[in-house]
Amino acid sequence: MHGYEFYVDPSRCIGCRACENACSECDTHPGHPMITVEYLDRENSIATVPTVCMHCENPTCAQVCPSDAIKKTPDGVVQSALKPRCVACNNCVIACPFGVPKMKSKFQLMMKCDMCYDRTSAGKRPMCATVCPSQALSYVNPREIGRRRETPVNTFRFGRQTVTTKVFLMAPEPSTEVAVDVVDYMWERKP
Repeated sequence: MHGYEFYVDPSRCIGCRACENACSECDTHPGHPMITVEYLDRENSIATVPTVCMHCENPTCAQVCPSDAIKKTPDGVVQSALKPRCVACNNCVIACPFGVPKMKSKFQLMMKCDMCYDRTSAGKRPMCATVCPSQALSYVNPREIGRRRETPVNTFRFGRQTVTTKVFLMAPEPSTEVAVDVVDYMWERKP
């Protein structure tokens, strides 16, 4: 599937969790999904969004790993921590601007979405993208995405930090980047 890209379109997520179930069937981590479906504003809405690793160009998770357990493949996929090297320190969990890595205490290992590398490196689609009924998760040729009204964006700003990713987020036109500020997501306590 040379030339295919991974796209996340939060506006299409219907919260069915088919992606989580498909991910948990993967041979490399059976019974443990590496993708989550999160509520955007559970108090006021039923809107959900699939959360996958964005595969950062300069992955913060790998930069803060004291044991060099997190590797990035030549094609830009950031892998889960390597079992013999991971010291379960949680640095990567804390450092990820997208909140993706999870420490699996049962295994004493950081695990996260690796875009089904066992499948994508063999020319297949990631499990989640094969089952998503609404195409909130898509692994397609960029020409196919061009038909959507949203714009694919892979540049994110977290305060003064700019993060470029391999995975694209579908954002309202004419977005060229997504600015994320924690303050935007905090609510004020009412007296």
